[in-house]
Amino acid sequence: MSQSEARYSVRSLIVTALAAIIGTVLVLETSGRISHTDHKDHVPVGDFKAIHVTDGETFRMSRKASELHAVCENGYLAIAADVDPSFRGILVDYKNRGVRCARPSPTAPSAPQPSEATDSND
Repeated sequence: MSQSEARYSVRSLIVTALAAIIGTVLVLETSGRISHTDHKDHVPVGDFKAIHVTDGETFRMSRKASELHAVCENGYLAIAADVDPSFRGILVDYKNRGVRCARPSPTAPSAPQPSEATDSND
């Protein structure tokens, strides 16, 4: 394609694309289609996965530590942020069942129940 056939410059196409993206985000924000929450209790702390470890088998893991730590909260494992310890959440499985801190004894009473019910789906 020769210079005389080019109708638009690359710069004008990039500016048009950026303007379209910014305009789309502004329209979605003003119409309320993008939701923001101020409630920490409605936001997941993180997404986790388990690595199955067997004796003698090695596994790959990052050498860099995460900025989270685990604590035992009412018998269940909670994950908290190092920078804001008040920002914590109970670790649950795919069925939203709490992960216990210790294996229950068959002769002990049942596991303690969480202090707040979290079954509501808003």
